[in-house]
Amino acid sequence: MGIFASLGEKLEKFYNYSCYKMSSFRTYFLGFLCSLFDFHELQLNSFVFQFFYYIILSVLGFLALKLSVMKTTTIRLADLDLFFTAVSASTVSSMSTVEMELFSNSQLIVITVLMLLGGEIFTSMLRFNFVRSNFAHKIKSIDSRVHDNPPNSKNFPGKIESGLVVHPQVKDEKTSSIIEDGDKSLSGEHLRNVSIKLLNHVVIRYVFLVQILGAGLIFLYVSFVPSAKEVLKNKGIQMQIFSIFTSVSTFSNCGFVPTNENMKVFKKNSGLLLFLIPQVLLGNTLFAPALRGVIWVLGKTTKRVEYGYMLNNSRELGYSYLLPGLHSFVMAIVVLVLIAFEFLFFCSMEWNSEALYGLDGNEKFVGSLFQVVNLRHTGESVFDLSVVTPAVLVVFIVMMYLPARASFLNLGDKELDVKNGEGETKKKKMSLKGRGHDTFSPLFFLVPFVIFICMTERDKLKEDPLNFNVLSITLEVISAYANVGLTTGYHCSLQLRPDPFCKPVWYGFVGRWSPGGKLLLVVVMFLGKLRKFGK
Repeated sequence: MGIFASLGEKLEKFYNYSCYKMSSFRTYFLGFLCSLFDFHELQLNSFVFQFFYYIILSVLGFLALKLSVMKTTTIRLADLDLFFTAVSASTVSSMSTVEMELFSNSQLIVITVLMLLGGEIFTSMLRFNFVRSNFAHKIKSIDSRVHDNPPNSKNFPGKIESGLVVHPQVKDEKTSSIIEDGDKSLSGEHLRNVSIKLLNHVVIRYVFLVQILGAGLIFLYVSFVPSAKEVLKNKGIQMQIFSIFTSVSTFSNCGFVPTNENMKVFKKNSGLLLFLIPQVLLGNTLFAPALRGVIWVLGKTTKRVEYGYMLNNSRELGYSYLLPGLHSFVMAIVVLVLIAFEFLFFCSMEWNSEALYGLDGNEKFVGSLFQVVNLRHTGESVFDLSVVTPAVLVVFIVMMYLPARASFLNLGDKELDVKNGEGETKKKKMSLKGRGHDTFSPLFFLVPFVIFICMTERDKLKEDPLNFNVLSITLEVISAYANVGLTTGYHCSLQLRPDPFCKPVWYGFVGRWSPGGKLLLVVVMFLGKLRKFGK
């Protein structure tokens, strides 16, 4: 019996030892998986959050437009066109299937709110705070579990059964080094949190200040310039509504304007166009350099340490539009070089063309500059693109596809100080292409949409080839994917078989598509708004 008892004790010890080893392996394996997939999980959560954000915003916008009182009771807009408009405003694409002057003041206000909430700067702050709050929640959860099960606890089996996974980095989260500035010293973690809160305030004030200033300048211009004031009076558009709507649309880079003709009706009002150009740039392509410039000015004037921390630790804060100084400088140079190239190319091809007919030299200069500045992301137009040279349209397609933060230079890698689990500081290389930096992805996955739309519109491609052609459809698809909104429109005069019932309309080319083609373009607009997650 003694032999069996001894054997039983040995088997029990072996079993307990095996369980201990298996639990340890499980703990380390889960820790490895967590560290491997933590970033992808966070990115997936951000994608799901933003996907449902745009879906819900579009549906609520559709319901608000449908329930709002129409400007006229003689024309009833189809539900598909209202939903298309809501999606276009939410994704700041400005693709239109109906004339803008059919919307009442209440509906214009709804569209204004959709453009404001769907603007890139506003949604970038939502993403930033969502990711930060999600990460902070995970850290607090893990930290509380570590506190409840300390490493030196004698209750080791309890730890094994709980399957607790502790990252080495988490141990060091609460033990940040102390940063001294003058008379006071703040912990690095506290300074980072204060800087993030201050950054939120800076961006929000930047957004509203630029838009309020823009709306004020537009209102003053249309109030004191008779030609512009007469246009709004004849169309029955209130100056206040026009000013706020146009300012929000321009800054958010949507491109909607309350007039049917977009900005074509104001192509002789050079002053108004000059007021809008800075808003286009400050709301998208030059936002990152402008934000860094604003923080630098605030740091010099207020002497607050948080602004210096933002400038010196821009990547650590995690906001995609707060970039290092060199990156911001290169981005600004690239934007100006592209604008100069587009301007010179457009003027060389179209200066004496039908598109610029009837304008004097100054009006041609300002109008051309306004057109090329709007080309990449805003989509407001002063010229009829249907009469523009095909070579210019091809350049427009290429420029629309370029991301807002495109850079042609490889800025290399940057070394950061990273603490490991033992508190030792090591150098780790971080690529500047990693966070928030757009790269040039191929156009291949957009080709199926062009093919499917050509299939849905195949009859019109045969019967009306001057309006319905592959180049026009490609321009519409790329414009929707880039959330720009430029369009060639539809012209009855180009029909090979003139239709006596054809009525000239002022909306996008997509307005003449079949319901299937419109729904495909809705998908393209959503894909374009979420394209950053595919990089």
